[in-house]
Amino acid sequence: MWARLENNIVIEIINFDPTDKFTSDLVWVECDETAKEFMVFENGSFREPDTPVDIRPYNEKRVLEYPSMDELIVALWENVVEERTAAVISLEGKRQAVKTKYPK
Repeated sequence: MWARLENNIVIEIINFDPTDKFTSDLVWVECDETAKEFMVFENGSFREPDTPVDIRPYNEKRVLEYPSMDELIVALWENVVEERTAAVISLEGKRQAVKTKYPK
């Protein structure tokens, strides 16, 4: 059996030797039946992760941490109508921090 790794996390397990079938940039390591998806591979062995692995796509993670629609509306109102930019600048800083935390 073979485990495909991304950032030392098991993403999938297959029953054939992928190195015989094709070459790619994917990282494969040989494993036995004790290896499971989302386990960590380090120092030549598999272990359960210290914290649960979050497999949600980046856009689902971002949406939970982006500023709310209410914050956006208030910031835009203050910028356009009241000609105060502080709220928009602050909101954009928050957005960029979330995008950095969860890159594409």
